[in-house]
Amino acid sequence: MRLLRYFGWPALFGLIIAAIVTTLFPQFVGNGPSIAKSIASQTAVTRPAANPTSSYATAVQRAAPSVVNIYTRTRFSHPLADDPVFQRFIGGSNMPQRQRMESSLGSGVIVDERGFILTNNHVIAEAEEIVALLYDGREARATIVGTDKDSDLAVLKIDLDQLSAIPRTHQDNQIRAEVGDVVLAIGNPFGIGQSVSQGIISATGRSGLSLNRYENYLQTDAAINPGNSGGALIDANGNLVGINSATLNETSFVGIGFAIPTQMAVKVLNDIITHGRVIRGWLGVEVQRLAPRIAEQLELSPPSALIITAVPIYGPAYNSGLQPGDIITHINGQAVSDGSSEINLIADLSPGDPIELRIIRKNIWLTIKAIAGIRPES
Repeated sequence: MRLLRYFGWPALFGLIIAAIVTTLFPQFVGNGPSIAKSIASQTAVTRPAANPTSSYATAVQRAAPSVVNIYTRTRFSHPLADDPVFQRFIGGSNMPQRQRMESSLGSGVIVDERGFILTNNHVIAEAEEIVALLYDGREARATIVGTDKDSDLAVLKIDLDQLSAIPRTHQDNQIRAEVGDVVLAIGNPFGIGQSVSQGIISATGRSGLSLNRYENYLQTDAAINPGNSGGALIDANGNLVGINSATLNETSFVGIGFAIPTQMAVKVLNDIITHGRVIRGWLGVEVQRLAPRIAEQLELSPPSALIITAVPIYGPAYNSGLQPGDIITHINGQAVSDGSSEINLIADLSPGDPIELRIIRKNIWLTIKAIAGIRPES
């Protein structure tokens, strides 16, 4: 009885407390594992993201052997060398050498084991001699296979064995660069030798820079300096993303460089190798952007359109019935913007591809169908 009295009252008191807790806080009954899971779930959600890689050495090791330094020599004539007045002051016998050789530098990317190299057209423009210095120390004379001034690209060829072509993701067709992607620029800045700079993709589809006719640049803050032109822009895995091309000249702008996307560069490469020049789709119209005020009055969404200012005769647009004054609102289902994107859209078509245009003619909506032609050479 003493034991019962000794243990009975505490046990009874415990049962009463348990009953009160069960009544007032039923969520705690049988939820031990669920509470644990909830805490674990909250921990998983709030856990900070993994730190980015501390090294891109593997990516550089994959790509660097495919990036070459390019040295060119161009014969330069003094602009007054043939001027009779200038010759009279200098004197025939004292006439300085009329021509001299100027050297310049740049970079290039081996994109095919057969020795095809992509670089910028401005790197090799008017060059009389081109030398490629490879990553392994070998040198080779390079010949020009073809150039495309409209995109500022050129294709070179060297005859060497055991060349390393730069890796490319899914043959450039599926995965495209996105804003925020980590990228590395590899080239020969200022001629000091192959160097690597790191940054991100700052923007895609940059156009309207008045650098070339066809502009679809990747913008990056990876350092691109003189000599980097024609070099490789790669992703964090070492795959080619673009061909480094330009940077803003103003000294007040830092971290604004531009690269030609791989998809565009490889099309130029393949066309030049196959056809000797780039084959682009052509509609055959001259346009200008419609004033935003007028676009708003027409209740266009978004308020943008292109107005046709001229239609050359016998071109695809002429044959389809397009007329000056027609307002283009859509091309192949895509709303038009400033004209630059539309130029690239049509240029990417193959001759013979259909082009559907939604237009406004004298306040009447029409659908015009045309067939892409071959753009005449510049």
